[in-house]
Amino acid sequence: MLNLAVILRESATARPHTPAIMYDGGTISYQDLDLLSDAVAAALTSRGIRPGDRVALHLPNIPQFPIAYFGILKAGAVVVPLNVLLRAPEIGYQLADSQARLLITWGGALEEAAKGAAEAGLTDIYTVGPADTTPAQPFTELTAPVGERWPLADRDGGDVAAIVYTSGTTGRPKGAELTNLQLYLNADIPGRLFDLRPDDVVITALPLFHVFGMSSTMNVAVRFGAAMSLIPRFTPHAVLSAVTRDRATIFDGVPTMFTALLAHPHDDRYDTSSLRVCISGGDAIPAHVLDAFEKRFGVPILEGYGMTETAATITFNVSPQDRRAYSVGRPVWGVQVQIWDPDGRRLPAGREHVGEIVTRGYHTMRGYHGKPQATAEAFQGGWFHTGDLGCFDEDGYLFVVDRKKELIIRGGYNVYPREVEEVLHRHPGVLMAAVVGVPDDRLGEEVKAFVVPRPGPAPDRAEIIGYCRDRLAAYKYPRLLEFRDSLPLSGAGKVLKKELS
Repeated sequence: MLNLAVILRESATARPHTPAIMYDGGTISYQDLDLLSDAVAAALTSRGIRPGDRVALHLPNIPQFPIAYFGILKAGAVVVPLNVLLRAPEIGYQLADSQARLLITWGGALEEAAKGAAEAGLTDIYTVGPADTTPAQPFTELTAPVGERWPLADRDGGDVAAIVYTSGTTGRPKGAELTNLQLYLNADIPGRLFDLRPDDVVITALPLFHVFGMSSTMNVAVRFGAAMSLIPRFTPHAVLSAVTRDRATIFDGVPTMFTALLAHPHDDRYDTSSLRVCISGGDAIPAHVLDAFEKRFGVPILEGYGMTETAATITFNVSPQDRRAYSVGRPVWGVQVQIWDPDGRRLPAGREHVGEIVTRGYHTMRGYHGKPQATAEAFQGGWFHTGDLGCFDEDGYLFVVDRKKELIIRGGYNVYPREVEEVLHRHPGVLMAAVVGVPDDRLGEEVKAFVVPRPGPAPDRAEIIGYCRDRLAAYKYPRLLEFRDSLPLSGAGKVLKKELS
């Protein structure tokens, strides 16, 4: 038997009165988090939810998310986290595809959630906050005290604990089935390697509905009894204020968050001296951003690599002493990683040997929910195919070059967008940049850059293109450049390149 909720029960037993959650409204201890989630488990069970049933969780980073999350698990049900930025048709699709029986949503997203639930034929809705627009019931009905500890439902390690939907870069999102054992080990092993401590306070700005925030932040923190400082919506001010208020020691983020923090005025309102380390994942962090952040804040950034289907850690730089800057680290314990050429042959180590990153081990999903053909394609040859391109150096550190699907082929030459973006990020007038391939009648594809300028005098388009031309091979530099006020971001803070053209 292995029910993932055991990580909360064990920490509540060992450290009942230590903070589990810190937020604007105060703190919640591990004992109280355990009791509140017990109440949710009891309420769901009384409403007919049985082990294996799916319950959708559509909340931002507020205390009710971990309360409901662990309550769902304790009842033996499967958590289906939904992005709070989704529109009704997207919500309806994921509810129907997962066959969710109950939805816990948030007042700020209730209108879209209710429309999506109606499309999926789901009527059992509970909401955190006002429920004026639908007959949704208040979430407080699920938190009535039960008086005694709720027994964890019997679950096997191979049973699904969560169905997390991919970002859907091609076609509709697929639901990755993440098991109890997979999620437990992905909390336990990275936490041990990273030496997470019970007195750590982790800034939890990464959305908990995303696998990075759910698995690598929340589950890891709970497994080791650390505190989560919840940030409902990322802004630099919110993060820096929470670090100051809660004396946070760890910040988990994606590259766009580090970029935004760098651009924000750092004045006497903020005291970040408590931070001991930052962790970056979700996308490759530009070298310039990493260097500038470490210099300004005096805190090392440890970069890792993972994805929804691996929940999430594949490789990691486990400490400031044992890291290789600009790499995503080495495979964690129990995880195998290789680089394959297009014919499925393993490539040797060496920065010149770029191929697809494939992996296998305890960390991979059971499969895509209801999609056996997509699952078989993803696991060709017995290894999970990430769709990312990378290489190993001679010491076994992995470098992610780019997404396989984002590779630009210009006149028969391969152009890796990340390489071009690295150059753009070094330009003093560029705050953010994204590079994509656009159709070209003569060359097949042309390189196009989208740039968010830094505040101040407007940069010159020709000058930025010339800057790239001086630093990149002739076939790599962007001939097309478009200025934007902002770049489209996912709920997890990743640039949505499919919306750029």
